[in-house]
Amino acid sequence: MPVVSAFFGIIIRMYYNDHNPPHIHVEFQGRKALVDFRGNVLMGELGSRTALKLVREWIDLHPEELTEDWTAAREGREIKKIDPLD
Repeated sequence: MPVVSAFFGIIIRMYYNDHNPPHIHVEFQGRKALVDFRGNVLMGELGSRTALKLVREWIDLHPEELTEDWTAAREGREIKKIDPLD
């Protein structure tokens, strides 16, 4: 599964041909969660409110890129990296 972005120990991935709704796979310190493009946790947990806050901030900064990557993944095309939080 391609890594879309990584920052502050948070790894964000996206699967090819994944199921709806559009979402990302987030990992932090061995914990995993599925998070939709609005920042809602669909499954799992990160175990850190701060990590989830950072993921939500990152999502808010990159809505177009996330949608483009989701569409590309669903069509089997290359998923592009998205800039991390600074």
